[in-house]
Amino acid sequence: MKKKFELIEDRYDGVTLYGNTIEYSVEEFEEALLEFLSNLKDKKLFWIKLLREHSEFIPLLIKNDFVFHHCDENSVMLVKKLIKDPIIPTAKNHTLGVGVVVIHKNMLLVIKDRINQVYKLPGGFIDDRESISQASEREVFEETGVRVKFDSIVSLGHFTPAQFGESNLYVVSLARALTTKIDIQDTHEIEEARWIDVAEYLRREDVSAYNQELVKKALEKQNALVQKELELKSKANIQYELFF
Repeated sequence: MKKKFELIEDRYDGVTLYGNTIEYSVEEFEEALLEFLSNLKDKKLFWIKLLREHSEFIPLLIKNDFVFHHCDENSVMLVKKLIKDPIIPTAKNHTLGVGVVVIHKNMLLVIKDRINQVYKLPGGFIDDRESISQASEREVFEETGVRVKFDSIVSLGHFTPAQFGESNLYVVSLARALTTKIDIQDTHEIEEARWIDVAEYLRREDVSAYNQELVKKALEKQNALVQKELELKSKANIQYELFF
């Protein structure tokens, strides 16, 4: 029986072939690919996702006008234009990081890593398939040992160029301390973690103006949230709607 491509259609009028379904040798694949392309009608894009174990197909695909679109540790996605100037969704073009403001009894949680010898907010890059709140809580625990609960977003920063020459989106959040004991988990990266008086942090000359501004905005946010909680407690028996 003649082998067939197992294809999935997408909303961009394209089709995708996943490499784990390819049952051809390299030589067989090129013949089947050319035959398939000659019969492919009314499509704009042809995507092929290859796993590392199918990397021998890459030179063949490049020869037939496929280009790289995006990749991760274990796979690469290539695409071929089937018409002139089709719309191709943008590939990953930025990194995403989080910073976390944790204020407890007028004390701010800060860290000092082994690269930059200044006190700054705990935080780091978001892992694959991780939410902003999950990343915020995880990063604070890894860098300080303090357990926190994500509360709200304080700011969104966009910096370019950043790591790997890409843009970086930096989401700063406000979180509540569930514990206070310092117990650094990531001792390879973090040199020191401590609680510091907020007022002292805001007047230190070795702290960036950007970080100081973030803490000020977080304080305003925290005070607003506390005020809202007090109002809700006073209206416990009254129906209300909230819009944040």
